[in-house]
Amino acid sequence: MTGPVRVLVVDDDPLVRAALTMVFGGTEDLLVVGEAADGDEVPAAVAAGDPDVVLMDIRMPRLDGLTATERLRSRHGGPEVIVLTTFSGDAEVLRALRLGASGFLVKDTPPAAIVDAVRRVAGGEPMLSPTVTRQLMAHVSGTPQPDGRPEDGRRTAALTALDRLSEREREVALSVGRGLSNAQIAAELFMSVATVKAHVSRLLTKLDVGNRVQIALVVHDAGLA
Repeated sequence: MTGPVRVLVVDDDPLVRAALTMVFGGTEDLLVVGEAADGDEVPAAVAAGDPDVVLMDIRMPRLDGLTATERLRSRHGGPEVIVLTTFSGDAEVLRALRLGASGFLVKDTPPAAIVDAVRRVAGGEPMLSPTVTRQLMAHVSGTPQPDGRPEDGRRTAALTALDRLSEREREVALSVGRGLSNAQIAAELFMSVATVKAHVSRLLTKLDVGNRVQIALVVHDAGLA
């Protein structure tokens, strides 16, 4: 990516928006190109600012962040989304990831970690650490699914999708499901980072998902994470 990472901040709390804008203003490679106070303001803000990454609050008075995320990620070439949450609603966070968000931030995350998360997502890497990934995945087991699909049905669909992969692609998918970065996967599977990236790109197509976090969710749904 050339030039600064363009960021849109979406939150109904003006103090949160001001704080995030201040955080990003202290960096040379991140640029806030707009703010929105509600989900229904997002399309216009995206059209005006052309952001690379959107920081999206979940709970907003008119249009919630989950619906706004779904609409954004359904558009070809739309910006990446990082959900802002208090982590009080695990099902909501998981639904956001299934809808295409690249991860989440807890609102009391230290400023340096917020900056790092935005940089990583803009660079095509998930911003979920392996520990956080495992915590999130664990919350799915035994809970009702947001889209109403039975757990057995989701598991069957995931296993069927993974069966279509080559042996090497399956190994990469399982590594992504463990929250490993491209560099870590390359070291573990004795391949170049460029080769890992190529495998991840093919996984996105074969599994019909939008980002590597969703690859991890497929692996979890199959019971392999």
